[in-house]
Amino acid sequence: MRHKIFARLPGLLWMTGLIVFTTAHLNSPVQAGTYDLSVDPVVINTGEFTREGIGYNGASPGPVLRFKEGEDVTINVTNNLDVDTSVHWHGLILPFQMDGVPTISYDGIAPGETFTYNFQIVQSGTYWFHSHSGFQEPDGAYGAIIIEPGKREPFRYDREYVIQLTDAHPHSGSRIMRNLKMMPDYYNREQQTLGDFLEDSDENGFKETLDNRLAWGEMRMMATDIEDVQGFVPLINGKSASQNWTGLFEPGERIRLRFINSSAMAYYDIRIPGLHMTVVNADGNNVQPVKVDEFRIAVAETYDVIVRPREEKPFTIFAESMGRTAYARGTLAPADGMTAGVPDMREPPLLTMADMALAPEMSGMDHSGMMGMDHSSMEGMDHSNMEGMDHSSMSGMMDKPDPFYASGSGLTPSAANGGKFLSYADLKAQKPLYEHREATREVEIRLTGNMERYIWSINGRKYQDEEEIRLQYGERVRFKFVNETMMTHPMHLHGMWSILDTGAGKWNPVKHVVSVSPGTIVYMETEVDAPGQWAFHCHLSYHAASGMFRKVVVEGGPETAQLNTQQRRTKQ
Repeated sequence: MRHKIFARLPGLLWMTGLIVFTTAHLNSPVQAGTYDLSVDPVVINTGEFTREGIGYNGASPGPVLRFKEGEDVTINVTNNLDVDTSVHWHGLILPFQMDGVPTISYDGIAPGETFTYNFQIVQSGTYWFHSHSGFQEPDGAYGAIIIEPGKREPFRYDREYVIQLTDAHPHSGSRIMRNLKMMPDYYNREQQTLGDFLEDSDENGFKETLDNRLAWGEMRMMATDIEDVQGFVPLINGKSASQNWTGLFEPGERIRLRFINSSAMAYYDIRIPGLHMTVVNADGNNVQPVKVDEFRIAVAETYDVIVRPREEKPFTIFAESMGRTAYARGTLAPADGMTAGVPDMREPPLLTMADMALAPEMSGMDHSGMMGMDHSSMEGMDHSNMEGMDHSSMSGMMDKPDPFYASGSGLTPSAANGGKFLSYADLKAQKPLYEHREATREVEIRLTGNMERYIWSINGRKYQDEEEIRLQYGERVRFKFVNETMMTHPMHLHGMWSILDTGAGKWNPVKHVVSVSPGTIVYMETEVDAPGQWAFHCHLSYHAASGMFRKVVVEGGPETAQLNTQQRRTKQ
């Protein structure tokens, strides 16, 4: 069966087509499907700015690709750009030659060529695809993937919508990278002023305030360094807040919202005032349902939630960036044209020295790779203003992971109106994917960087300067992430699942992205069951490009077919 993939259909027409296609697809036997995808220059219009970008099948975001678990898919990707491109199927388990990472999986797709991907769909859930070449993903090259399960879902819903978030910027990705290298705070529009210093001095005392500013100066960072890149316009399914993406519903229906964060750099805190959300799936894997009022979605993560609006009125989907500099807004409504109130953004948070209150085992470590700073001047500092802070979420970091939503710094507030805010500790697998067993060894991954030079690295070394991580097929590896920076890093291992250690044993959630907050230690385990070579990196685009990237080589295992990629290309 050959599928022509449509980029987007407006309003009710798109929803009707989606329901018809879904019903037909669910009722059909598993079979081989062929899909055609083109990579094209496009124009991105956010309502606030218009610029040239890159998309799929003539649009950004690209189409929603729908597969069925067990299906053998053939995807013909034609490059209509004048530069090389690639397509990575984020979170999909497949042969490494099909993973779509230039220099690791294959050479990429040259201009005018068509590359044919072939792989079997061995999972279900919500995923996405994007370019892994240069800064094409921040420039618009991304789309969504929905995989229907072979068996019935453990929850019910009447209709569904993809909510794909991104952070469109008026500058191209390459220009942003140049500017960050030239001046790391180039896009920081929330820098503290003399007025802030005087206000803090009145509240905390002159000496404490001066010591605090000097400490940040020694670290060559600022308390406002929460978002590297500001000035972006958040989009939902390609639409800004003013353009207001809208999904229709009938009162009483259960609606499945498939949230995907396809941003280059922006984390979002998501709520729907007036509605509770039941989280049922994280990174494509079903979890035991948990009812929340708000959740944070890291770059590259996906979350599926179910909402049930019973009243015949509109509801606002509100996603404010972690740094509180911008927001995305969409609407769930019983009819087109209806809108609901848009909440005010909350006060921007500030990093504090408490965010570097690392676990006891890190004292005495060599922090030479951390920000390139001299810590000697911090000795004897007056930290009395930190007393009384709530560090409860940071306790026990030596034996369990950062719950991602730590209090203390204000990076993550309580949910609006005192509701429930999702934490990683709330996530429990619906059904264990692997037999629970002890790890055979531990690999430490220190997340390091130099903000002043805008260099990000692993274990103090950039990708270009370090050897690959070598794993043995069949082992179970425990990764220990030690975040020695003041930034939050979403770490993504290609080709294999990441079992996040939340202390739940065999019920630990299985993910493809693990977010590591500043100054924390996080553990995850991986069943090494995928031969070949894979990318392992921070999913913040400009961090990965600056060096927070590694190649993982899995040695041994069953013989795998070495696909001749040259035979898979055709000139257009």
